[in-house]
Amino acid sequence: MGSSSSKPAAAAPQTWKAPGSTGLSTEFVQHLQSSPETDASRLQAIELEIQARVAAELKRLRDQESEALRTAQAKLAESTPAEDDSSKTSHTVSKEVQALQKKLGECKKIRSQLPENLENARSEVVRCLRENDRRPLDCWKEVEAFKEEVRRVEKGWVEKVVS
Repeated sequence: MGSSSSKPAAAAPQTWKAPGSTGLSTEFVQHLQSSPETDASRLQAIELEIQARVAAELKRLRDQESEALRTAQAKLAESTPAEDDSSKTSHTVSKEVQALQKKLGECKKIRSQLPENLENARSEVVRCLRENDRRPLDCWKEVEAFKEEVRRVEKGWVEKVVS
């Protein structure tokens, strides 16, 4: 049980043995054995080279992206007329306001043309949300009924447009 130790006395350095059939020259093997480069240093050198390549590629992509942004901004500047806010008169501003009010009025007309059952479902959802302001998920039945009414209205509209 104790006549011999379980560990070898001294670890022999790694030696390269080249069998005759491998085709490795003895000079090459000696060069590898005498090289101070270790696996860790080779891995570190490779890692540094990869990082340098990635950094160069990122820089190239950033440059390409910034150039694309510059050209897009230049095209946008060419396509939009150069209107200064100071060049607008109160008359043109009031015309724009009236046009927006007209569009808003048209939107209200569209809403007023909704079917009564859809308006009832909508008001039920609003009522339920007001009553359950801390628990809006309790209104799921009203929301589902509203969704169903919307589906019916949309289906009818699509049928009108298609036919």
